[in-house]
Amino acid sequence: MVVGIGLDLVELERIQRLDERSDAFRLRILTPGEQSKYESLQSRRRLEFLAGRFAAKEAFSKALGTGIGAKCTFQQIEVLNDASGRPFLRFSEEDVAGFVSITHTEQVAAAQVVLIEWPACWKDE
Repeated sequence: MVVGIGLDLVELERIQRLDERSDAFRLRILTPGEQSKYESLQSRRRLEFLAGRFAAKEAFSKALGTGIGAKCTFQQIEVLNDASGRPFLRFSEEDVAGFVSITHTEQVAAAQVVLIEWPACWKDE
């Protein structure tokens, strides 16, 4: 059963401006594991990766119904890839039952999240 759906769209130019200003934005958005992946990429791919992760985390927070804030922070959400490259989500270090799709064009990155059950730590709320 679907319990939440979230969608986010972000302009790559906006993310690029924030990232070029200082490392603070990137460090707030990406977990240490995601930062390692970011560092291994080339310049344009870095921008796409950062924007895609930002959009996926925003979409996840919308699927929860909270948005980013005290109950759901960027650092609690991690977007990883399985062996085939398919992205999946972790929240508070637990795998999320659901789906995430990330895409981008030259101008925008977008992500959609479909939750098929609430995260275990969320059920205790």
